[in-house]
Amino acid sequence: MNMVEPLKWLLSDAKAVDNWIKHWLEKKSSNIIKIPRLLQAMEYASLNGGKRVRAGLVCASNRMACHYSNKVSEDSAVSVAASVELLHAYSLVHDDLPSMDDSDLRRGLQSTHKKFDEATAILAGDALQTAAFEILTEQNLALTDTQKIKLIRYLSIAAGVSGMAGGQMLDLEAETELYNIERVTQMQQLKTGSLITASVIMGGIVGGANTSLIKALSRYSENLGVAFQIKDDLLDYQGSAVELGKPVGQDNIRGKASFIEHYGINGAIKKAEEFAEKACESLQDYHQHAMELQSLAKLVINRTY
Repeated sequence: MNMVEPLKWLLSDAKAVDNWIKHWLEKKSSNIIKIPRLLQAMEYASLNGGKRVRAGLVCASNRMACHYSNKVSEDSAVSVAASVELLHAYSLVHDDLPSMDDSDLRRGLQSTHKKFDEATAILAGDALQTAAFEILTEQNLALTDTQKIKLIRYLSIAAGVSGMAGGQMLDLEAETELYNIERVTQMQQLKTGSLITASVIMGGIVGGANTSLIKALSRYSENLGVAFQIKDDLLDYQGSAVELGKPVGQDNIRGKASFIEHYGINGAIKKAEEFAEKACESLQDYHQHAMELQSLAKLVINRTY
């Protein structure tokens, strides 16, 4: 499989999720309680041209699981993928705030707090986070209650002190503390890797994956998360501000802990490749049915934004 093919299915998944989010927000805007500014900020933050890698992970792992479970759950997977993407959008809105990473740009556009104001951005982030869990409890989501509870558990762990929030706290503390490579890895596994892992596992749950497949997906996602973050660190050092849609070199300016300071540029490139390869090897027993996820691992380390 060449590198163009995974982009096709990833773009298709992204389009489906974007349409789902648009429809969901439209329904909210037609409610009796009218709060247009908040909904506008939520739409701005969630529909601003993201890569939808996490959505792609949900949908690809669902398709893989469905092959072995003989289930059809594409619509449910898109709903769950939208839930994950709304949670991801919340995290970016809050990360950009002046009290956090203090970034004025996101994907080439003004950050939500610059487009609107800081208070609106905080509330939009809060609303996006809770929306993620609201989606997972909706009656028209064609999953069992057991599946829904599992999805909520994985997503809540990924978002909280054992996931993104904990990772962000470590990231802030790293500006004034010296982290060894073990601490850097832990920080990034929480801040970035936790939601990547949740995305993959949640897709497997939707598709009815058995215990063996869930374990394989877990190994895949843990390695993918590290590879993804190493590439992010490399892009902050080497990437194009135009392609990234935000200033580069900010981690170094603020003294943030990164893989680069421990491995160097060439060492980090090699490590990203190693972790991506480990991710692919985790699914080698599943042959061609793992090709989408394996191709996405390669895409992650070869991206330029």
